Amino acid sequence: EVQLVESGGGSVQAGGSLRLSCRASGLRFAGYDMAWFRQAPGNECRMVAAFEANGDTYYDNAVKGRFTISRDSAKNTVDLQMDSLKPEDSGMYYCAAREQVATGTSFYWLTFGTWGQGTEVTVSS
Repeated sequence: EVQLVESGGGSVQAGGSLRLSCRASGLRFAGYDMAWFRQAPGNECRMVAAFEANGDTYYDNAVKGRFTISRDSAKNTVDLQMDSLKPEDSGMYYCAAREQVATGTSFYWLTFGTWGQGTEVTVSS
C-alpha cells in the first residue's frame, strides 16, 4: 500500500519558521516526483514546492527564498523548511507523489495521484 504521512504543522507568528516532513512507504521512492501543496479555504490546491525524481526543484514564486524543499532517499522522506512565514502561507499542507514524468510537465494537483492526509499551518500576524 502506497502511503504518505506528513508531520510538523502547527501555529506560528509571522516571521517564524516551521518544518514539515513527509515519509513515503510502499513505492519506489527514487522513481517518484514529490511535492508539497497548500490549500487555503476557498482556494484551489496549489503547488508550493516540488522535488522531481531527476533532482530538479521548483518553487511557487510566493515562497522563493523563504521555503526550501529537501529529499532523503535513504529515509524516503521529503521535507519542507518554511522560514519568514507570512499569514498568507496559512492553510492545509499536503505531501503528494507521482511517478516520474517528462521534464516540463505541469505541477497541477491532478497530475499527482498519491496524497497524504495533510497537516495544518497557521501563521498569525
